[in-house]
Amino acid sequence: MKAYRNDLILQAAKGQLTSRNPVWLMRQAGRVLPEYRASRAKAGSFFGLLKNPALAAEVTIQPIEILQTDAAIIFSDILVIPEALGLPYEMVEAKGPFFPKTIAHEKDMDALSLQGVSTLDYVYKAIALTTEKLAGEVPLIGFAGAPFTIFCYMTEGKGSKTFSLAKKMLYTSPALSHRLLHLITEASILYLKEQVKAGAAMLQLFDSWAGVLSPEDYLEFATPYIRRICDALKAEMPEVPITVFAKGAYYALDDFAASNCDVIGLDWQTDISFARLKTKGKTLQGNLDPSVLYSSPENIRNKTKSMLQKAHGTPFIANLGHGLYPDIEASHVKVFIETVKNFSHENTGQ
Repeated sequence: MKAYRNDLILQAAKGQLTSRNPVWLMRQAGRVLPEYRASRAKAGSFFGLLKNPALAAEVTIQPIEILQTDAAIIFSDILVIPEALGLPYEMVEAKGPFFPKTIAHEKDMDALSLQGVSTLDYVYKAIALTTEKLAGEVPLIGFAGAPFTIFCYMTEGKGSKTFSLAKKMLYTSPALSHRLLHLITEASILYLKEQVKAGAAMLQLFDSWAGVLSPEDYLEFATPYIRRICDALKAEMPEVPITVFAKGAYYALDDFAASNCDVIGLDWQTDISFARLKTKGKTLQGNLDPSVLYSSPENIRNKTKSMLQKAHGTPFIANLGHGLYPDIEASHVKVFIETVKNFSHENTGQ
């Protein structure tokens, strides 16, 4: 296992109490930083940035230098998997991803293939370049979308509040749904293994749309595939910590606790004290509401300390309960990060 000058996040992920809580933020390599906006302008488009390893590495490292987080997360997109499988998408400004074609029938599956995962070489190159440039300063996190979330986009074709088309397929074509979920799962395993080979020291699964399912449906259409990914990765690379973040799926905490993941990410609607009771000693990550960062520095400090007090005395990785919003002031993000670091010093006497 590679040595890092700052390995707090790896210690915490492995269940160890740390001298202070490690901190990073989902979407930390994003529009909250003017430096990111400059890099994106240089790239010319979202895809121009995504598929340029040098620029992707540049924006991945920016939060380490500017915000001083304890981990980097590779700049990429969860939807590279459907594109690699054979279902390309567009990124529509101010609206988000859009798939011109979707999966609706058995025949639509014929165009999909696992072979396309090899076309994601630009991600692996970005990881290798980022790892080289970080030079052992902090670990790099690789990631993928959890199978159900990817399924939602491949069947709905775009973002949605309800994902009714995706859920319609679950109910009307369960066999086809499982076939697609299985394919996404196998592609994700291949993809995440390659990320680790390229230099990722940790992995995270993002199940952003978990909350649209009932507990029973999540147990059928989501949990088995998350377990499959964790089991497959742990079998080959047991030293690499895996985080599962399922937004809105507080009811699945028991299932995650019984899985092969190391860390369970919490959204801001899941109380840390409740999660500690349900997760049987797993390391927790989270879970400040990103909107708190719109408020005054004093309120940010108070809310952050309240979060940390609930987690105090257990392995914990400080983060938000979802990704940074693009119009949050970078100075407010720094208040959050500094509060996490100072709180730990205040409470350990170090």
